[in-house]
Amino acid sequence: MSVEDNKRLAARVVVEVMNGGNLDALDDLFAPDLAADARAWVAPFRTAFPDVRMEIVQLVGEGDAVVGHFRCSGTQTGPWMGRPPTGRSFRDVREVYWFTVRDGRIVDWWGLEDNDERRRQLRRPEGSA
Repeated sequence: MSVEDNKRLAARVVVEVMNGGNLDALDDLFAPDLAADARAWVAPFRTAFPDVRMEIVQLVGEGDAVVGHFRCSGTQTGPWMGRPPTGRSFRDVREVYWFTVRDGRIVDWWGLEDNDERRRQLRRPEGSA
């Protein structure tokens, strides 16, 4: 696969799974031994934030690697990280993910999320700065 194909694969994770809620797509996007792990991470997050929207800020690829910079927004209507639902929203939380792609599937992934900022926004009453 080309670098552009790999970037399209990473974009599908955002569009189809995170934004679209299609967890079955994980079986096509991730290597078989990683699909269950991806589901175990994504499913509870989407339960906590069912309106989650990730914006692709930039995807950079080289060889079998794709690095993505994303902005994530959502409203907490379910439990998250041991915290009960707040009904509050977070906006534009920055995330960076690294995907390694082989034979058309993601074979390794890790990421950094600004969960401190996400928690800060979820504690703050709506409309306050």
